[in-house]
Amino acid sequence: MFETLTPPEADKIIRIMGMFQSDPRNDKVDLGVGVYRDPQGRTPVMAAVAEAEAQIAEAQTTKSYVALSGDIAFRDALRDLILGDTVSTDRVATCATPGGTGAVRQALEMVRRVNPDADIWMPDPTWPNHNAIVRDLGLTERIYRYYDAETGGLDRDGMRADLAQAKAGDVIVLHACCHNPTGADLNADDWADIAALCEQTGAVPFVDAAYLGFGESFEKDTAGLRLMAGRLPEVLIAASCSKNFGIYRERAGLCMAITRTPKARDAVSGLMTSLNRIHFAFPPDHGARIVQVILASPDLKQSWSDELSEMRSTMTANRKALADALREATGSDRFGFLAAHKGMFSLIGATPEQVVRLRDEHGVYVIDDGRMNVAGLTPETIPTVAKAIAEVLA
Repeated sequence: MFETLTPPEADKIIRIMGMFQSDPRNDKVDLGVGVYRDPQGRTPVMAAVAEAEAQIAEAQTTKSYVALSGDIAFRDALRDLILGDTVSTDRVATCATPGGTGAVRQALEMVRRVNPDADIWMPDPTWPNHNAIVRDLGLTERIYRYYDAETGGLDRDGMRADLAQAKAGDVIVLHACCHNPTGADLNADDWADIAALCEQTGAVPFVDAAYLGFGESFEKDTAGLRLMAGRLPEVLIAASCSKNFGIYRERAGLCMAITRTPKARDAVSGLMTSLNRIHFAFPPDHGARIVQVILASPDLKQSWSDELSEMRSTMTANRKALADALREATGSDRFGFLAAHKGMFSLIGATPEQVVRLRDEHGVYVIDDGRMNVAGLTPETIPTVAKAIAEVLA
């Protein structure tokens, strides 16, 4: 049965990870894989996470199933953390998922079942798994202009012109903050403009919230999402706890759907439960329980918030230091946009050939499209990386 199988092309990020691991050089620098690293190059377990796990281990008496939609305490706590009081909870359906990817998949699967003719509008560029999931579900993929590579900012005129073409029932994919892969975020006016377009066209925003807290602050990073939630009758949201709680391998995510009425909420909740059942049955609970314990404790929540702020400050400092080092190395402000971007990622404007040179000649690993993870930098590696980029991209 498998004799004629052609293996799919390897995921580019996984492929780069494998190449990095097999590289024998001691001075190699991994700026590819999307994980946070502290100034010592570690991906630490947050103090609040370690304490929550200790409390769970002490109190837990069973590993039995919880619920098909996941633990209600986790779902409510994360919903409230993200949405605040912007929308009545009786209009918000939620289900726990295996990470943010699981939430994206479940949301798009709901769209396919409810409106298979919907066009899914995605920014150019976007996280590649958005495109992959849309294609796998057989939905129609539409691209809207987003990033201006010449300025390192947004192509606002192009974005508005493209999204004005969306029709009722279409879905517009948005990044809540820390846009992956560009680092160029929507501002308050952009969010208001897109909300107005959705009101005019009847399109539904789908906000992928993978990096809340990594941009400016948790409150500021949720501002655009909350504007959508408070202003529009229907919004889809996929949330991940991998980055901001540092529990990557625990796969804790949440799919949320804001509906017009409580009755519609109940129907969507039923669909979410059904989809969980047929896709993976019960979602993983350990990571979700960690998040719930942290958010239920004022002390642990404050500890988590403080450490999240430190992580954000490290990435901001890395951006500024790299931009400064590149300014010195190139004698220009060509890479000044790096300091203005938010979150883990930016595009450095490298061609695939230049990416290969960075890797082969300098041991600097970035993704094929030139995406760089600034959280992979350390004070020791920034001068080396700046010199390599300046030389290869000269």
